[in-house]
Amino acid sequence: MKHGIQRLISTLVKKGISSSSVLDAIASVPRHLFVSEALRFHAYEDISLPIGHGQTISKPSVIAKMVQSLELTGDERVLEIGTGSGYQSAILAQLAGYLVSMERIEELAKRARSLLIGLGYNNIRFIHSGDFNEAEGLFNTVIVAAGADILPVSLFGKIIPGGRLIIPVGNQRGHRIKKFIVKQNGVVIEEDLGEATFVPYVAGETA
Repeated sequence: MKHGIQRLISTLVKKGISSSSVLDAIASVPRHLFVSEALRFHAYEDISLPIGHGQTISKPSVIAKMVQSLELTGDERVLEIGTGSGYQSAILAQLAGYLVSMERIEELAKRARSLLIGLGYNNIRFIHSGDFNEAEGLFNTVIVAAGADILPVSLFGKIIPGGRLIIPVGNQRGHRIKKFIVKQNGVVIEEDLGEATFVPYVAGETA
């Protein structure tokens, strides 16, 4: 496992991940625990893997790129939409002050919660819902782990001035990972972080 993690970190560096805090967080998360036993041989490869219910655990390089772009310093309040396996949640929880993680599929939500609590993460609040309005308050950053056909503009209502939104936008042929920075005056700046493929974003529907 140790050699697998070292190879993964080396791969991430080659793919442009330069944040030492992000690399350290990824190195400390046992990714093999977030996939089925049958797939653990592939856990430290830079590939996405199925986790059931038509969902996947994203490629580590994609997660690393999205999390790095949040520029977390340790004090932020973060909203994650799409807990999935909980792997990205574990990385975010190490880098932020407090994480609210939402998952619409009940079995995935329960599995991730049990695993993350068992691993000692105590700064995460779990919500089983597909409606992000159930996450109370405002957040420094919002990160969406699913691809939206159309940008859900109402998400900006959950972000404080100066905050960030990371969301893949596109269709099943591919998504562009978008970063939006909400300036203090309300102006929104958009950046393109590159291409990736995600499962579809389903809003307001709980399974």
